[in-house]
Amino acid sequence: MNTPVRAPRSPKRGKGRPAPPQPDPTRDIAFDILCGVVEHRRMLENSLSRSAEAHKAEPRDRAAAHRLAAATLRHMGTLRTVLEPFLRKEPPEPVRVALMIGCAQLLFLETPPHAAVGTTVSLLRRRKLAPFAGLANAVLRKVAAEGQNVLEGLDQARLNIPAWLWSSWSVLGRGVPRAIAEGISHEAPLDITLRPGATAPEGGIVLPNGSVRYPAGTRVVDLAGYEEGAFWVQDAAATLPAHLLHVKKGEKVADLCAAPGGKTAQLAVTGAQVAAIENNPNRMARLKENLARLGLANVATLQADAGTWQPDTPLDAILLDAPCSATGTARRHPDVLWVKRPRDLTTLTAGQDRLLEAAKNMLRPGGRLVYAVCSLQQEEGPDRARAAEAMGLVPDPFTPEELAFLPEARTPEGWLRTHPGMWADKGSMDGFFAARFIRP
Repeated sequence: MNTPVRAPRSPKRGKGRPAPPQPDPTRDIAFDILCGVVEHRRMLENSLSRSAEAHKAEPRDRAAAHRLAAATLRHMGTLRTVLEPFLRKEPPEPVRVALMIGCAQLLFLETPPHAAVGTTVSLLRRRKLAPFAGLANAVLRKVAAEGQNVLEGLDQARLNIPAWLWSSWSVLGRGVPRAIAEGISHEAPLDITLRPGATAPEGGIVLPNGSVRYPAGTRVVDLAGYEEGAFWVQDAAATLPAHLLHVKKGEKVADLCAAPGGKTAQLAVTGAQVAAIENNPNRMARLKENLARLGLANVATLQADAGTWQPDTPLDAILLDAPCSATGTARRHPDVLWVKRPRDLTTLTAGQDRLLEAAKNMLRPGGRLVYAVCSLQQEEGPDRARAAEAMGLVPDPFTPEELAFLPEARTPEGWLRTHPGMWADKGSMDGFFAARFIRP
């Protein structure tokens, strides 16, 4: 269930003059985020980091803003359609963003109408868009009165997915694009992976793959055992590539493009000697922070380009979770739906081929490689698996026994393909593709 977004308390008015707009960091930060995504095609986290309001806000206000912005993005196609008949002409994009924030609160976040309308009007005044305050007041009052009736006649699932993505997902099977859209439409729960022997914090449900799932909105830092490194955050689908590499104690293994470190931790707890390679300095800092909390001493972190780095001796196994469009993570990052474009795939697939070639040359003969992407795109999954074969890597298909807990994710070729339409009754999962190879 969505958490209502509450309005700040209004100040007492002085006699004969209106009260100035009150600070409202939640909506100010959400506005900054959405303008970054919609106007500048910046990812949500990047837009959040650029928000001056976010840097001075309390953690709870930043978290609430993140959830408000994500909810707006999750329903953005629907929100645009609902607003359209109430607008006589196209407003400036920042004004439309503010209207969508108000509309999302009214239709999806259970915010009382007076609060949704009033806070949107105040937001426009704070952002020097006061000439549009009357428009917002009138439009949002109409949405409050008629919006639910408008929703009943809309195909929300279809509206909330850009047309190019919906079309591209049709190759996954009949009805799959709609199932994915339904999976994306709800805020994702929190999944954790336990260290061997650790006890799961209370309140979770154990999933068929062994992950433990908690309700959406759960704060991981509040779970017992977090500070002690008893577990790490990792979507259930994200656990599968490392699991399917079958790393053994003492093996020499590399996790290429390793941050934030969940898969690195999976490899390390087997007792393998793990090299975690990450080129981005900010992501490397996050990787080191996560590994330090987990106290995993058998991991060597190296800031390097995985496309040129070479191990001292050939490796037994490699996990390559390659940079990708990340369309499979839209449950948690709905901004990817509106930031990514088809033309992005050309650069991404070239980078994936470069990393596959490099990974092949790091392996000993007989060494294993799992290639994975958190993408739903054909170009980044099956097409790259075929490219790996053309490079001389030998397919090593996943067996039905290996995926007995999720048989629908095994393709006829023996690849792994998950998507947000799977495990709908359990809260869904992220979209991943993975394929396994042997170096001859």
